[in-house]
Amino acid sequence: MDCGPAKILLVDDVAENLIALEALLQDPAHETFSATNANAALEMMLKHEFALAVIDVQMPDMNGFELAQVMRSTERTRQIPIIFVTAGSTKPDNVLTGYQSGAIDFMIKPLDTYAVLSKVRIFVELYQQKLALNQQVAALEEARHQQNLLLEQLQKTQVELEKAMELRDQFISVVAHELRTPLNTLNLELYARRTYLERGDYVEFSPERIAEMVESDERQLKRLIRLINDMTDLSRIKSGQLSIQRKRFDITALLHRVINLFSAQTALAKCAVNFKGEPGIVISADEFRIEQAFTNLLTNAIRHCDGKPIEIQVQELAGMVSISVRDFGLGIKSEEQQRIFKLFERGSHERPGSGLGLGLFIANTIVAAHDGRIEVDSTPGEGAMFTIFLPK
Repeated sequence: MDCGPAKILLVDDVAENLIALEALLQDPAHETFSATNANAALEMMLKHEFALAVIDVQMPDMNGFELAQVMRSTERTRQIPIIFVTAGSTKPDNVLTGYQSGAIDFMIKPLDTYAVLSKVRIFVELYQQKLALNQQVAALEEARHQQNLLLEQLQKTQVELEKAMELRDQFISVVAHELRTPLNTLNLELYARRTYLERGDYVEFSPERIAEMVESDERQLKRLIRLINDMTDLSRIKSGQLSIQRKRFDITALLHRVINLFSAQTALAKCAVNFKGEPGIVISADEFRIEQAFTNLLTNAIRHCDGKPIEIQVQELAGMVSISVRDFGLGIKSEEQQRIFKLFERGSHERPGSGLGLGLFIANTIVAAHDGRIEVDSTPGEGAMFTIFLPK
């Protein structure tokens, strides 16, 4: 592993000695830096990372031993190996002082060329090995970090997969239940009619009874169509293929038309619809999708109106249009008011067979695709008001 040339610091107050050492250590593997006093040496150590410091013991102001003590007291320079160069005595006291100051070796002047090169080479190799080891440790740390990230991602994916499988199982269960009810009803009706025909009992096929049969069949077929449409829209939403085709249209006229289409259902639920809105409110949106979102809110209101009126209002705001649908039924608990917009979620007061729990989810997705939002305001026992906000 290439760690670059090693930097060696040479400290001596005699310029000729520095020149001689620089010439001796000239090598592509070395890069020498020279300082003629301790202060200059410390400044260099703040700027560079050195593999070795070769320091003369006898220097004015601050000698080599004192410089070494300063180096050992600073985190940045503490680990730099020091070789002392001395022309003086190597008595045990001086040697002990040197080692206590942090020296790893002594060299005596005049210097032995081969000894100098051999010692420098050893410490340069140790330094390069340390750098290579540090790089390997850093690489291992990065690999461990990446491994931990991957493990976290795998765990997250596993949770999402388990959730998706749970959602799939829930979806299959709910769909099977919701489809079974109208199909069973149709099957029983057909069985009864076939039985009447086989017995020759045509009394059951009076005009009044036929009208009731047709109405019942239409109700069950509409329920099946609604479930299939909801599942189709869910598939488009999940695959990101819910298309929005904007055009300018009269939202007030659209709401009038939908309310009229639901006149039979509102009459059956015994709830009057009170509508307020100025004519000619025009927005730029996907007319079919906005009708779908409003229909889902109106269907909910009819289901929960409890025979009380439904209030619908459209009005222009600052750059926005609001469409509110209010019923006076059981209302929605505060802890459920955000949850009901999620997939397959229904309020705790919903009756069995009241749908897949897709209506509000689909409506919210459609409105969000128009850069709008749906808000709910409800007090248990006093009904609920859903409001769509759309940009004009």
